[in-house]
Amino acid sequence: MRLAVFDCDGTLVDGQADVCEAMDAAFAAQGLAAPDRHLTRRMVGLSLPEAMRKLLPLGDPAVHEGLAAHYRDAYRARRTAGVLDEPLFEGIAALLERLSAAGWLLGVATGKSDRGLAHCLATHGIAGHFVTLQTADRHPSKPHPAMLQAAMDSIGATAAETTMIGDTAYDIAMARAAGARAIGVAWGYHQPAELDAAGAHAVAPDAATLFDLLEMAP
Repeated sequence: MRLAVFDCDGTLVDGQADVCEAMDAAFAAQGLAAPDRHLTRRMVGLSLPEAMRKLLPLGDPAVHEGLAAHYRDAYRARRTAGVLDEPLFEGIAALLERLSAAGWLLGVATGKSDRGLAHCLATHGIAGHFVTLQTADRHPSKPHPAMLQAAMDSIGATAAETTMIGDTAYDIAMARAAGARAIGVAWGYHQPAELDAAGAHAVAPDAATLFDLLEMAP
């Protein structure tokens, strides 16, 4: 058995525009100045309450929860209006096809909600590739290993049979905490040097190289 678990935003799709727009709207709804968008992009992958704590460290828990609720509302409104823009990164569709053909089982572990992930995968016609979907609705925020462990448990894979692929240090730390192999991608929201520092076993510069790195897994 070989299981490859992907992060979503920053790894499979580029959802930064919608994340930044929804975050700006959330802060505005609370009467707060919007955070720098560079900082917002760096929070992608965390659960919403954890992201709000990092973006507004002096805020109290009620403010963080309020921001998270406003973010959900703003993001849902964009989805309902049909204006979400979450394009697949170059080469991802072909990569998923190649991995499935090569016998890999595929999963997702993401800070998105169940509804948000389902919409994203359905929009791109790639939902059928994945046998396990783990989201922030049911697990602690990355880098806690719970969602990756749940992905492994759901299909009976061991850590030695599992590789986590992600674009942030949170993904890499989650993989290492679960005892799985960790491969970073260079096209997301954290720099390759940060992924290396977090303990990535390798960092892929493009989707074709990512396939090769996965096939080299012990």
